[in-house]
Amino acid sequence: MKTFIYMIRHGDSPKEGNERTRVLTEKGIRDAQQVTRMLKNEGINTVVSSPYIRSVLTVEPLAKELGQEVVVIENLKEKVSSADDIRVSDKELMPLLIKSFSEPHFALEGAESNAACQQRAAGALNELLKTYAGQKIALGTHGIVMTLMMNYYDEKYDLDFLHSTSKPDIYKMVFDGEELVEVHRLWDKAEVCF
Repeated sequence: MKTFIYMIRHGDSPKEGNERTRVLTEKGIRDAQQVTRMLKNEGINTVVSSPYIRSVLTVEPLAKELGQEVVVIENLKEKVSSADDIRVSDKELMPLLIKSFSEPHFALEGAESNAACQQRAAGALNELLKTYAGQKIALGTHGIVMTLMMNYYDEKYDLDFLHSTSKPDIYKMVFDGEELVEVHRLWDKAEVCF
């Protein structure tokens, strides 16, 4: 039985602020509408999201179009990169990403390691695969946690993959039971969907 997970990385958001409450920029809001246009006819059964506002706002228009509410799942949140949950600047983040992808158990004090984040998020994804077996699930997510979830099933989804993604981005993952059998990037076709 095939189950489809549409990983939807959130749209553009402000470069500073609290990780949990950052919203979308105007571009991010426009891109969320494009995500809706792209996915509204995919036959999606359920829309779930990280609890972080920028992720919810990216998939909420799709849920509304489908007559649904977004199901928020705490364990799908982004990797906790700082003790105070404030966005780490790009300059500080780059060396941390390199170290955390080469040393999966590395974490700053009060933050989360890649290994811990992957265990948490992949556990939530596995629950979705069981609960919604044979269905299509849109999953609002973030760059690092998305990469770690995908890496759980296939090691080719690594730091280079993370750097190749965009905001937003969409990856259609096809599972046979709990085995990943295919991945297709959909966002690169976004410009033809207007």
